[in-house]
Amino acid sequence: MNSHDSSRKSTQITTVILAGGLGTRLSEETITKPKPMVEIGGRPILWHIMRHYATYGHSRFLLALGFKAEYIKAFFCSYKTANADFFVNLKSGETRFLSASADDADWDVGLIDTGAKTQTGGRVKRLQELVGRDAFFMTYGDGVSNVDLNELLSFHRAHGKLATLTAVRPAARFGDLTLAGNLVTSFREKNQISEGWVNGGFFVLEPGVFDYIAGDDTTFEREPMERLAADGQLVAYKHDGFWQPMDTIREVRLLNEMWERGDAPWTMPKR
Repeated sequence: MNSHDSSRKSTQITTVILAGGLGTRLSEETITKPKPMVEIGGRPILWHIMRHYATYGHSRFLLALGFKAEYIKAFFCSYKTANADFFVNLKSGETRFLSASADDADWDVGLIDTGAKTQTGGRVKRLQELVGRDAFFMTYGDGVSNVDLNELLSFHRAHGKLATLTAVRPAARFGDLTLAGNLVTSFREKNQISEGWVNGGFFVLEPGVFDYIAGDDTTFEREPMERLAADGQLVAYKHDGFWQPMDTIREVRLLNEMWERGDAPWTMPKR
């Protein structure tokens, strides 16, 4: 490991990924599997997101599961055996791997069922004890980006607020932000009319954010973020690079086409 890699490892923090929603807008795929398991280039989009974080040295994950949680659990439980050659003793159950797989990932993955009907804020709240007292990343299990995660973390620490989101300028509107410099002065989810920066996810959050979440029925993008903005505790890291959600079958095809032609920016994070 070179000195740059060692530095990145020393700043590793936990990454929470929301992976429990119904994915109703992508029903063509989610009738049989949870949305984070929809494949891009033969791998679940969840894997792509986790690989992005791991590339920056952040390989401790808490996956907030819900809808079809068993599907995601089965994927990770069989991950090593699915990607390697091995012997298994049928009497003892002992497994002996022939060699390390090229797909071995040194990731520590917590698979936490946060309830089938729990809202996004509730899923985060249920992980409070596992997150502990340190800042943590949080993102959604259905979108990819080439945002520089360590620059994002440094930006968050420099501003000293409870929450930092990544602001992007996509064609579609997901959460309308009003900014004064880097300070978020108001937040409105899914405004389809206004122009400008929108919520692209890829958050850094302090444990104090848990105080803004009432319980399972709380949608993180509504009252908690609105209150954080009103309290001057929400800042935006502006990302002008690649960002793409996966909400429709058209976007699944788009991401797969990018992968197939070797033009997948999320696989080569900006340095």
